[in-house]
Amino acid sequence: MTDNSKGLLVILSGPSGSGKDTVITHALEEMNGVKLSVSLTTRPPRPWEKEGEDYYFCTREQFQDKIAAGDVLEYAEYNGNFYGTPREPVEEWVKAGNTMILNIEVIGAEKVRARCPEAVSVFLVPPSMKVLEERLRARDTGENPEVIAGRLKIAERELGCAGQYDYIICNDDLKEAVKNLKAIIHAEHRRTKRQIGFVREVLKKC
Repeated sequence: MTDNSKGLLVILSGPSGSGKDTVITHALEEMNGVKLSVSLTTRPPRPWEKEGEDYYFCTREQFQDKIAAGDVLEYAEYNGNFYGTPREPVEEWVKAGNTMILNIEVIGAEKVRARCPEAVSVFLVPPSMKVLEERLRARDTGENPEVIAGRLKIAERELGCAGQYDYIICNDDLKEAVKNLKAIIHAEHRRTKRQIGFVREVLKKC
């Protein structure tokens, strides 16, 4: 991907419990031409999951071939399975002038920024660690206190990377957080480097 893309690639990161999924869901409902990237995985599909909607499913060998060919923007291995962001669907959507959001963790975000320097990165933070802990404990996931404590430690490390991002949004109020994400996307689409082609077309008509 190059700086000449007409669309926008948005990286959204944040610790578990910061509300990334909820903010993205609301933003997608309120914006046209914006969608969430579908991940590629070697994990077998669950009965209710649909190819191309929940995940793109492939074998381990196919995933490794895609890595070697440069067709995966970022990837990681969890519990013996690969998960990653396929390059082609993201590139095609953005080149068509649309916005693609990648909901990825900080290590994956670093890899994408290295490959796609034109990407806009946003970090979603909770109003406080106390609120983050309360949100994690309020989840109906059956996680024990040790798991939650581990998530909080990871969150502290991830929050230390917030300064590497272009924007930081505090998710204290959901409506305000969604409003801020939408504002960032609108503003970035109007950045001079993205609109210079349009200006040239206008000048040709003068």
